Amino acid sequence: METRLTLLGLLSLTTLLLNMTSLAADAVDECVVASVNPLATQAGLDAFEQGGNAVDAAIATALTLGVVDNHNSGLGGGCFILIRLPDGSLAAIDGREKAPAAATRDMYVREGVAQPELSTTGPLAVAVPGALAAYSLALEKYGKRTLPELILPAAEIAEKGFAIDRVYSGKLAREAKTLARLSGGKNPLLRQDGNPYSEGEVLRQPDLANSYRQIAEHGLDWFYRGEFAQQVGQWMAEHDGILTAADFATYEPVEREPLVTTYRDWQIIGFPPPSSGGVHVAQILNILENFDLAQEYERDPVRATHIVIEAMKLAFVDRAYWLGDADFVEVPRELIGKDYAKTLAERIDPQKARPVPLHGVPPRAKEKVFGKHTTHISAADSEGYWVAITATVNTTFGSKVIVPGTGIVLNNEMDDFSSQPGVPNAFGLVGAENNAIAPGKRPLSSMSPTIVLDKQGKPILTVGAAGGPKIITQVLQTLLRHLDLQEELPAAVAAPRVHHQWHPDSVLAEAAVPAKIIEGLKQKGHKIESIDSSGVTQAVGLDSKGKLTGVHDPRVPGKAGTVTREQKKQSRN
Repeated sequence: METRLTLLGLLSLTTLLLNMTSLAADAVDECVVASVNPLATQAGLDAFEQGGNAVDAAIATALTLGVVDNHNSGLGGGCFILIRLPDGSLAAIDGREKAPAAATRDMYVREGVAQPELSTTGPLAVAVPGALAAYSLALEKYGKRTLPELILPAAEIAEKGFAIDRVYSGKLAREAKTLARLSGGKNPLLRQDGNPYSEGEVLRQPDLANSYRQIAEHGLDWFYRGEFAQQVGQWMAEHDGILTAADFATYEPVEREPLVTTYRDWQIIGFPPPSSGGVHVAQILNILENFDLAQEYERDPVRATHIVIEAMKLAFVDRAYWLGDADFVEVPRELIGKDYAKTLAERIDPQKARPVPLHGVPPRAKEKVFGKHTTHISAADSEGYWVAITATVNTTFGSKVIVPGTGIVLNNEMDDFSSQPGVPNAFGLVGAENNAIAPGKRPLSSMSPTIVLDKQGKPILTVGAAGGPKIITQVLQTLLRHLDLQEELPAAVAAPRVHHQWHPDSVLAEAAVPAKIIEGLKQKGHKIESIDSSGVTQAVGLDSKGKLTGVHDPRVPGKAGTVTREQKKQSRN
């Protein structure tokens, strides 16, 4: 079968196959959701028990994360939503932020040099948030519960407060001075004296609770065309920002065609541009399809790890040059073509690391193109809904801006553009002209929500991650371990990881990577930097007994929870 990126044909064939086979709803009894926070996961389980499906559960979880995990995500940020429906059809909702109308290509350049502080912190760093619009659209089209029903429980948590965990307290301590400076010394996430809360202390957010309740009562209009947009626009005008109420009023989420490719016997469903994650997870898998990885790992784990790293480098150099918002620039479809992947695989020397000075050039690069800090939630249910949502405000607490009276952390997604081609952003990523700033353009994202189907078209896994560019390699390595090495999902998520993003030319290796692997990679010419954690992955999949199981990453506190069909019936009765 032709497996290049012929999206319409392959998607139609996929749907036909799925409709001819038994659906997941016939095979499982569980409804599962996994997230980085137990309170958020419980909100998802509550949505299940109240008659909701996996779309409702995932969005209830996401809304609650905007309260209890708002250093990572929230209504001031954006998201990608990937859904597989019971009839086998697929949906992709793009809630990525957009550059304000007044944005310009060189808005962060001063005297010929890009100033990173301007794109990461403060008013100029903020793009138009898209998460709320995307959540609302997903609920309207695919959910069973309403936005007020899902957002009001989160408002209750914001008002009554919650005990912050070690991760939240650590992030708050590191960013307290900047948060205080940008709010005039009175920040709703800090004590009255400007000091951060400690682990275990209760954080109450009455302003955020009020914002959530206003949304419940007045809908999206309050946020995008009413009081909130006006408050943000006024604050920006007073603090030399360019984001306006008019920018909010023109924001719309976009329904995109999911990216459908294959890897060995599996179908991989990813998110298209402005996600680079969907493209490059698929591209790396296509490269690695030219190697027998299961045999490589069994025979020589060092060599196998080396091959995976070299494939990462080849994909990330292509990311730097080719990727951007396909509504604005030409992104070649053949980046994930099988023939192109084979030519890249031939550049890998299994014995030693090779420099990658230039990007590749896919066939018909100008003809066959796409049409124009982070958290992840995975959910699936007994009806056959499988959901992957990756949401973000970018770096920790985004721009550090919380407009007084709103409680909502605003993103710093403008830093995901190439502020100046060739200059690294906060994650060390470089970009070219395709990801340059333009009014209304969506910045490139590493978010990689992914759903995997078996050769009969049955869903077996939904997975995604948080961690900047390491999202791509986290998802990749979870897939490789679960699919190629046949590891159970908890082991695949927990396994130590490596990461290479082409620039800088070094491997980031978690401290848990075995010393013999590290030494072997060094002998092959790799530069190694040790890190504690590469990021956080959440997943839901079918275990060896055919039951749905949720997995949260053991690297941080989190929760995966399950509700059975019988429990749903009992709770509704």
